[in-house]
Amino acid sequence: MACRPSGSGSYTVVIIPLKTSLCSLDALRFYLWIKRLKDLEKEKDALWSGLAVLEKARLWYLQRLEENRAQQNIESRYGSGICHKGAAEARSCLLRSRIQRVNGSLGSVMSEPNVMSSSNPSIPEAVADSDLRWHNTVLTQEVSDKNHQIALLELEKDALLEQLEEL
Repeated sequence: MACRPSGSGSYTVVIIPLKTSLCSLDALRFYLWIKRLKDLEKEKDALWSGLAVLEKARLWYLQRLEENRAQQNIESRYGSGICHKGAAEARSCLLRSRIQRVNGSLGSVMSEPNVMSSSNPSIPEAVADSDLRWHNTVLTQEVSDKNHQIALLELEKDALLEQLEEL
């Protein structure tokens, strides 16, 4: 048996007859070797498709960063007088949560997925971690909302104090 690369990136396998028995050790080794090559080809295809997805994700992240920078420039120009409530904040919270989940998943994929060790969390621990991240995101958003309300109330208080002084 010989294995020669062909021009298209795949391999052409030329079978050299083994012993006459299909149950021989050489036939089993050959079968396992071919099976391993097939599995490696499947893994390579999955990795290439993953790279394509990652490239799309990279472009999506860059677009979100640009939109975020533009929004920050608008906010800094016009101050915090613009009050965005409701659906926009919920969407932002959900988006942040999803991004954190994707980042965590990518990080776990890149940390040697074939090795099971005590440093890799089990599935229930990963679910609990995901839930904690979600609750942390929600609580962070609530704290942000409360801080925004406090700032608005302080501005209103200052305006009322100025009106009182004028009287």
